[in-house]
Amino acid sequence: MLIRNITADHIYLACGHTDMRKSINGLASLVKDHFKKNPFQPTLFLFCGRRKDRIKGL
Repeated sequence: MLIRNITADHIYLACGHTDMRKSINGLASLVKDHFKKNPFQPTLFLFCGRRKDRIKGL
């Protein structure tokens, strides 16, 4: 799904690969533990899969 109006203060791209089987709760946990950020702020976090052909955003 393409979202046209994104109002994010910051955009973070996670380096390396992320397990794409993680749900939104798993990605939020990664944001809290790895980035030490609040996942409920107006911030966009992007995660890339191992094959680098998929991206998940939170």
